[in-house]
Amino acid sequence: MHELSLIRDLIHRIEAIAEAEGARRVVAVSVWLGALSHMSEDHFIEHFDAAAAGTIADGARLDIAVSTDPHHAHAQDLRLEAVEVEV
Repeated sequence: MHELSLIRDLIHRIEAIAEAEGARRVVAVSVWLGALSHMSEDHFIEHFDAAAAGTIADGARLDIAVSTDPHHAHAQDLRLEAVEVEV
C-alpha cells in the first residue's frame, strides 16, 4: 500500500502546517500528482478522504493538478503545493 503511506505522510505535513499557523481547520489543500505517481485523481481523493477523516484536514477542498509528462523531473512524485487554513 505505497499510496496509503504517501497519503499518511501528506496528512502529517498538512497537520504540521496547520499547527504552525494556529489553524482551527484546513480549508483547502493543493497537490500535484506526477504522471508516474501511480495515482489517479479519483484514487487520490478516495485515499485522502479516508486518511483525513477525524483530522484537521477532514472536509478540506482538494485542488488537484495531474501531470501527463512522464519525463518531468518529478514524474513519480506527489507534491503538496499549498495549504489554506482558517485561524
